[in-house]
Amino acid sequence: MGELREPLKELTVCGLPEALETMGERWSFMILRASFNGLHHFEEFLSELGIARNILSSRLTKLVDHGILNREPCAEDRRRIEYRLTEKGLDLLPAMLALRQWGQKYGSEIEENPVLVDDLDRLPIGPVSILAHDGRILNYMDLCLQARDQVGIRPDGSRAQESRDPCSPGSYARMLAEREIETPPRAANG
Repeated sequence: MGELREPLKELTVCGLPEALETMGERWSFMILRASFNGLHHFEEFLSELGIARNILSSRLTKLVDHGILNREPCAEDRRRIEYRLTEKGLDLLPAMLALRQWGQKYGSEIEENPVLVDDLDRLPIGPVSILAHDGRILNYMDLCLQARDQVGIRPDGSRAQESRDPCSPGSYARMLAEREIETPPRAANG
């Protein structure tokens, strides 16, 4: 990825270690997947996931503490608690889909049913991609690291013009809000 390398021993200068600390184990991802499928209550997670009660309680607490889920009383029955995705949680969808697609590609032969499709034309979604600031699809060879004070300066010294970042933090949650969708509809299987 070019001449510049990340300081690999410095865990605080990269978002990956923080993300792994928050989400880096199977049950957190399975709870998040269930949340994207419309589950909101402790007992739903318990029965649908087949997870031990103490592990579920611990993982839900961690996800709430990290701001990925909100914990609030149910509107219909204040004694019941609901867990709902936050903006931070909704922004994990592209990462979840990328991991899912990677698992489908390199895991055992899985024929998913139901299939995740685009709501507009009901055709399967494409692969999660790395996008440039202007929407171009990039691959590993298109990437390099740049010192923060040199961002936007090309190798020839000219300065690039920025365009609106389609993948800025909160973009998925913002898109849902713009479409006035609270959470994605519940699918039968994740």
